[in-house]
Amino acid sequence: MSTDAATGYSTASGWRINVDYTYIDQSQLRHGGSKASPEQVVDQPSDPSLGGGEIEKGTTNRYINIGATYRFNADWGVSLVVPYVIRDHDTYGTQLAPYTPGESAPDQISGAHVAGIGDVKVIGSYQGFLPTHNFGIQFGVKLPTGNYGGQTGDGAFVGQPVTFHSGPGLGQSLDSSLQAGTGSTDLIVGAYYFQPVSQNFDMFVNGQFQAAVSEKMDRPGANFRPGNLASASFGLRYEAHADWVPQLQVNVFHRSADQGAFADTPDTAGTVVYLSPGISASLTRNLQFYAFVQLPVYSHLQGYQLFPRWTGTVGLSMQL
Repeated sequence: MSTDAATGYSTASGWRINVDYTYIDQSQLRHGGSKASPEQVVDQPSDPSLGGGEIEKGTTNRYINIGATYRFNADWGVSLVVPYVIRDHDTYGTQLAPYTPGESAPDQISGAHVAGIGDVKVIGSYQGFLPTHNFGIQFGVKLPTGNYGGQTGDGAFVGQPVTFHSGPGLGQSLDSSLQAGTGSTDLIVGAYYFQPVSQNFDMFVNGQFQAAVSEKMDRPGANFRPGNLASASFGLRYEAHADWVPQLQVNVFHRSADQGAFADTPDTAGTVVYLSPGISASLTRNLQFYAFVQLPVYSHLQGYQLFPRWTGTVGLSMQL
């Protein structure tokens, strides 16, 4: 979701502090654009050479993002975003064909818990191309500040990965893609445009692309590169009321497959479209509250992946 659009793009100089909380419960196993069953995962694996597949049960994600933006003037600004990641993941593990119901019995569940600082982003912006300052570009970097890691085929740990705390997988490393950080340095580029379209409506459109350019896990047999991320959002804000602004966003997200020995390459790529209704409200002159619900309206997922039925975000934004 675009939090910049949620509170309205600004050209005002000075500091803005943003804190938001996002809840994502990935409880539905899907393949392509439809539901999938444990039997499909094992008997029709996304990678036939494995002779089976991993039956994932669920992943609950909670993100607390603390952001600070400083605008030097109407043209230039810089933002720092520090995420705190809380994640619980349950899986039945990798099962070999043919599938039997006992493979997804309660005693087969392995659980892991992640809690810690994720990967920090530093993003600069410039919106001095037009006299109205309503078109801008973004350029920045994601740093490998979060804990990362994986486990080689012979059992050796790389980095400082979270391990499963219960079940048959006790002591084994959680997937590299589910750690608090990816261990990679990523470049980020983007652009945005916002414009009143009538007396009461404003519109916006933005896009961003992120790709890893350096990985800490880069040894043969112990490497991991997260897939490229591309996102685009557009929407309308209803500005008839000064203190509360209903709005609607459409968010499009595409991820390419993770790569490397620690990657679940067949089950990580996909495209998702969300419809995101929400509202922002002025609590004081300089303090805004916003809340959004994201509802998936389209998905095309590679392999078998856990998917949310909905996601929710609430936040506070303060102009200093």
